[in-house]
Amino acid sequence: QVQLVESGGGLVQPGGSLRLSCAARGITFTLYTMGWYRQAPGKQRELVATITRGGSSNYADSLKGRFTISRDNAKNTVDLQMNSLKPEDTAEYYCTADLGSPIVPKYWGQGTQVTVSS
Repeated sequence: QVQLVESGGGLVQPGGSLRLSCAARGITFTLYTMGWYRQAPGKQRELVATITRGGSSNYADSLKGRFTISRDNAKNTVDLQMNSLKPEDTAEYYCTADLGSPIVPKYWGQGTQVTVSS
């Protein structure tokens, strides 16, 4: 019954920007820590960013300053603003939700593809 639906992925040139959005259904959104993960072909899945119910954010060290996570509790959405994109940012990006901070979040979206290429 829980549904996380990502949108906003696509093709962008290096140095460009993209904003991903995730709409959550079936959870009490304000109670959940939301997150973004990504997985590139041949690479391990990695945490991109999380944001708690109180709006406290956490980022992968390599992404600090380029990516910004935010949430809109009135809309039950979480966004990921990606700036200064690099080819190594190319990956499938997944929205996640969990009441805590587990190794593997409980709920996952279907993913949205981000491709950074000239």
